[in-house]
Amino acid sequence: MIKMENLRDDIKTIINSAYPYIEEFNPAQKAVIESGYLDDKSNYIICIPTASGKTVLGVLPALKTILDGGKAVYAAPLLSIQNEKVKEFKAFEEHGITVGRHPASSQLSVMVFESFDALTRFSWNTLRDVDTLIIDEFHMIGEFTRGPTLEAAITRAKIINPSIRIIALSATLRNIEEIEGWLEGKCIEHDYRPVPLNKEVLDAEMFNTKNKNDVIVKILEKSIKDKSQALSFVSTRRFTESLATYVSKKINKKINVRQRERFKEVAEKILEVPKRKGSLPTSTCLKLAESCEHGVAFHHAGLFNEQKEIIEDEFRNGNILMITATPSLMYGVNLPSKTVIIRDHTRWTQFGPQPIPVFDYEQMSGRAGRPQYDDVGYSYLIAKTMDEAQNLQEHYVEGDIELTNSKLVDNKDAIYRQIIAQIASTLSKNLDELVEFFGKTLYGYQMKNNPSMALFAEDSLKYELENALSFLLQNGIIRATPEGLKTTEFGNLIAKSNYSVETAVKIKEYISDVNELNVEEFIYALCETPDLPLISFKGRKSKDPVQEKLSEHGLFAVDIGNPEATAVSLIEWINERSEYEIENRYNVYSASTRRSAYEASRLVKFAKDTSEVLGNYSNLKEFDIMSARLYYGVKVDIIPLVVGVKRLGRKRARNLVNIFGNDLSGVSENELQKVDGIGPKLAEKIRLFTSK
Repeated sequence: MIKMENLRDDIKTIINSAYPYIEEFNPAQKAVIESGYLDDKSNYIICIPTASGKTVLGVLPALKTILDGGKAVYAAPLLSIQNEKVKEFKAFEEHGITVGRHPASSQLSVMVFESFDALTRFSWNTLRDVDTLIIDEFHMIGEFTRGPTLEAAITRAKIINPSIRIIALSATLRNIEEIEGWLEGKCIEHDYRPVPLNKEVLDAEMFNTKNKNDVIVKILEKSIKDKSQALSFVSTRRFTESLATYVSKKINKKINVRQRERFKEVAEKILEVPKRKGSLPTSTCLKLAESCEHGVAFHHAGLFNEQKEIIEDEFRNGNILMITATPSLMYGVNLPSKTVIIRDHTRWTQFGPQPIPVFDYEQMSGRAGRPQYDDVGYSYLIAKTMDEAQNLQEHYVEGDIELTNSKLVDNKDAIYRQIIAQIASTLSKNLDELVEFFGKTLYGYQMKNNPSMALFAEDSLKYELENALSFLLQNGIIRATPEGLKTTEFGNLIAKSNYSVETAVKIKEYISDVNELNVEEFIYALCETPDLPLISFKGRKSKDPVQEKLSEHGLFAVDIGNPEATAVSLIEWINERSEYEIENRYNVYSASTRRSAYEASRLVKFAKDTSEVLGNYSNLKEFDIMSARLYYGVKVDIIPLVVGVKRLGRKRARNLVNIFGNDLSGVSENELQKVDGIGPKLAEKIRLFTSK
């Protein structure tokens, strides 16, 4: 039982049953609870290190709100965190608390930032029912992509529901007083970490080598000796693979027979994934399985989703010694390990390699040391030389994290989207009202409170907004009326979607310029929008096959990059090529083809909606066909079959048509079952469909 006197009995009962492993609160948690934040009505920012039990500190005020008859929203930045938290909070349902993903249908809802933002734009009555808002990973407010969404959503929520109480859970922030002032809240900081963290910079010279990977081998060998695991961060997908391959070969002799058996099972699971999808294992799958056989896995966006899940689960189960990953793994899934290795302290950007922020170094290091398992965590940053190690020590280990500054105006799309949101929701009808709203955001607050900016803060903001308004007016997204600014039908469509304004404008321009839909050309156009997840090249092999494929369809590209790789992969996908065939032909990470195809399919639906609001009805049927082809990965002739028979899939559908032709109405269930992969249930479904 939790030894905590000043918690209400009903809350204590729920916490004891949902978190049985918490015997008592740690010093950071105690400091927060004893600050009186549960009874105080103020907004709070709770700044404590990673792995110090922030979630429970968010759960306590949420439970208090719900037990007192109110509703709480737990907002998180990523879908993976949302899924994890929904699973975790389901334990509260035993105590009569409804848990879900939307406050309209649950007392405790876990929402991603974008969904909460949509709530502030379209569902004001539901928003007014929310009493407490818990924001996880609040420090992401200073991040370029998701930060502006969170910032604008908080600003709108405070306007629409002034009594909403905000509890922000954050890693350490440097300019905390400024954030406190904007949020009109109090901050509680604590530096306790349940598992002490040792941060070191190691260099290759001290190990008599020039190769940083050899240093990682030595660290992993030490991990194997003390039966612990490691996470290693590198800057690119290709590096995750080359490091995993290198290390797995070097540690081969250190693995015992029992481990080998467990690792082999993991490798077999990895290879099963493409087979279940009707594809032979790609060379990436084979490479992954091979390194998994030696207890090392790589993890990046170019793998099948199911493979990433297997790696995460098996790592948690102790069946993988080390994961090599891109930095995106520092957020999202909870994958702590005793040791974290940061091999690359630069990251590739459009301006070339740039040093990673100190904040990111802290986030990655924070993955080291698992509460409930380890009594210490180790973070190793790797340098090539002693001199470089000295510089890295000063900058990262001893240096300050960056200031958390609003990226709202740096991110042009965020400004466009928030102006559209304000006008679509009738919160702002003219420039002055927009200036007033943006003045209440973190950006506005920081401008006004910066001595060197305060004098011209409003003029500067007005200038940014005027430029953005003129772009939105020119592109038919908003219009001026005697009653003030209003969104057009096209503007409303953008407001209700999560697509960037650039994507919407590109799609509109394409639709306006063509009479007849050219599928391949439109796929290429979608691949040049910021909203389609791109399939990337695997290495430096020739890109000629991609260029040739494009020119086969009359598409000419001078620079061959990831948009072109994606376009060709999707063109092949709708012609029923498997991931194995796509990867071999074009040297791309084809495992992400399904994800890109799914998103492209949704973008085509958005294009159809755009066509309708523009009064252009000529290609609506073609859009439907194209969307289905992308979603299922099929040629036109088997669309009815894959749509009509759930779980049939494109491979079996094509086999059926190859054997029996397009008319299956006269084929018996027995004959259908002779086709590979079709059992009694599926045969019955096919007969039902064909007899309609």
